[in-house]
Amino acid sequence: MLNTISITSLYVLDQDEALDFYVGKLGFAVQTDQQFGPMRFLTVALPTDPGHAVLLERPAPPSVSAEIADTVRDLVTKGAGGGNLFFTTDDAHKTHAALKEKGIDLPEEPVVQPYGIDFGFRDPFGNSIRVAQMTPPPTS
Repeated sequence: MLNTISITSLYVLDQDEALDFYVGKLGFAVQTDQQFGPMRFLTVALPTDPGHAVLLERPAPPSVSAEIADTVRDLVTKGAGGGNLFFTTDDAHKTHAALKEKGIDLPEEPVVQPYGIDFGFRDPFGNSIRVAQMTPPPTS
């Protein structure tokens, strides 16, 4: 049966800009950066979670046909490309402040939720990112 998720894919419009954002601002590390046939296979991962990489993929063949690539790029730009990443942190307020200091546009302040404290923002391509400081489940 299935054991783990090894790679999650996000559509990005510019892989170099994506590298700057995910590596330079969010603290990911490059795992793979190679030309793979007609595409650049570019994966990044958090140093604390190297087993789960994010493929920063341009909407182009072979992932989508040339005929619909423009439509997918338009949807990505509008934040409707379906890309979502959910992260946990030990301190939502401290993480929010650190990301803001790095120049990331953070339209939401950390908010207390039933499951913890969280906030959200978007990458430069419209993909949704949420960060949560999880409340420990009650002990019985």
